[in-house]
Amino acid sequence: MSQHEKLIKRFKSQPKDFTYDEMKNLLNRLGYKEENKGKTSGSRVIFYNEQIQHPLFLHKPHPGNIIKSYVMKYVEDELKAKGLI
Repeated sequence: MSQHEKLIKRFKSQPKDFTYDEMKNLLNRLGYKEENKGKTSGSRVIFYNEQIQHPLFLHKPHPGNIIKSYVMKYVEDELKAKGLI
């Protein structure tokens, strides 16, 4: 099993300790690029997949690095709807 497959499996299990760095890595491997809305965007980021023209809107977690469960569910639902996982 490759690292990418392991990361997808971990993501699908909806762990309570999934980090923003892991999320960014997962989305990058699925063709998404992280974009900010400029200096005033704060913690808001967009992951955009140019190939399928699909945006994912997220907030970077703070003060920690752990992704909230509702964000995990949102991303999972979106990726499943697009047939990426």
